[in-house]
Order: sequence, then structure tokens, then C-alpha cells
Amino acid sequence: MQLRALVARHIEKCVNEEWPAMGEQRATLAMLPTPLIETMQRVLAHTPANDAQRTARREIVTSLRNALDARRQRIIVSQSNVGSVKWVGLLLQALVTLIAIAMVHSDNRLTCAIAMTLFSTAIAVSVFMIASYNRPFTGKISVGPELLQQVISREVKATSDH
Repeated sequence: MQLRALVARHIEKCVNEEWPAMGEQRATLAMLPTPLIETMQRVLAHTPANDAQRTARREIVTSLRNALDARRQRIIVSQSNVGSVKWVGLLLQALVTLIAIAMVHSDNRLTCAIAMTLFSTAIAVSVFMIASYNRPFTGKISVGPELLQQVISREVKATSDH
């Protein structure tokens, strides 16, 4: 029960503190997941009495390491963004391609207009998609903590069923 409470506390901290910090790009790996570390310490401090307990302990430690790794990956992703050099490169490449299309089709205005419209639309969609996923923890197309919250709701349900 103590381990479940610590995991629930970790998830609450993730949802209420780390997720907003990731959205504002202020989350760092220096922010220690204290409840998760305490859970790991308690599990490692427990001496298993038999093979079943050793197996359970190994599985719990593996799961906790996976949780720590997932947290680390989230924070790294929250700090990344598309740099200005990449944006300039993309837009310059699009401009050069539009000029090339215009030059190739300069003798036929309708074909030129159609080709440039299609390519411009593709550029706009690409820029929109890149901009939307540039900061994955903010905006309407964002990654939320719903999956973590489901863990708590499942635990509450499992606990009430017993």
C-alpha cells in the first residue's frame, strides 16, 4: 500500500508540477522525482524471502527504471524545439523550389499556377505540422498526462475491488 501511495504521489506531482513546467520549457532533469526515488529505495531495501518475492522485486525495479526513463525522455522532448536555422532552411528551400517551378512552367500560366498552388499548399501544411509539434506539451495538439492519470484511476478501482 505504501508503494502504491508513493507511485500515486509521483503521478500527482508529474501531472500538477512537471507537466506545466514541461509546457513552459522549465522542466529540468535536476528536478528530482522524490516519490519515485523513495519507492525505489524502499523496494531495494526490502530483502526478498523466496523466489517469488525476488521475481516481484526485479519486476518492480524494472518498472520503476522504465518510469524514470520515460520521465527523462519527456523532459528532454519538452526542452527541444525547431531552431531558427532549420526554419530558415525550410523556407529558403521552399522559395527556391517555387522559383524553379515558375521557371519551368513560365510558358504555360495555368500549369504554373496549378503547380505553384499545389506546392505552396504542401509547404503550408508542412510548416503548420512542424509548428504544431514544435512544443508538444502546449497548445491544442499537445501531449497530456491522461495516461498517467489512468494509472491512478486503475489503482483506485483495483483497491476498491479488493
